[in-house]
Amino acid sequence: MTRIFGRLPEAQQATLLEFAEFLASRVADEPRELPKPVPHPRPAEESVVKAIRRLSATYPMLDKAKMLNQTSALVAQHVMQGREARDVIDELEVIFEAHYRSVVAEFTGTDDAETSDSSA
Repeated sequence: MTRIFGRLPEAQQATLLEFAEFLASRVADEPRELPKPVPHPRPAEESVVKAIRRLSATYPMLDKAKMLNQTSALVAQHVMQGREARDVIDELEVIFEAHYRSVVAEFTGTDDAETSDSSA
């Protein structure tokens, strides 16, 4: 968005800023609430793909695109290198939890250490 804003002429930047301020003024001052994870228990036997689906359902508030590199690397390790599904799924759970903590920290304005202590 800032890239597009930077390409606009100054007059259009001012118009866009005024419109953004107008939209912001229409939003209630009530604090937004970050959705909590929706627990989905890990089954005894689970494929890596099903684990990703389960974790995506557990953490619907996460931007999966931000985790794509990490998750696809783990899937590749499982498929191409024969890494055990159980180990890959353990690591996927850590990745999803870490991204959730990062979102919480960003949302609340706290650092990761504070959020990890409060959610334990």
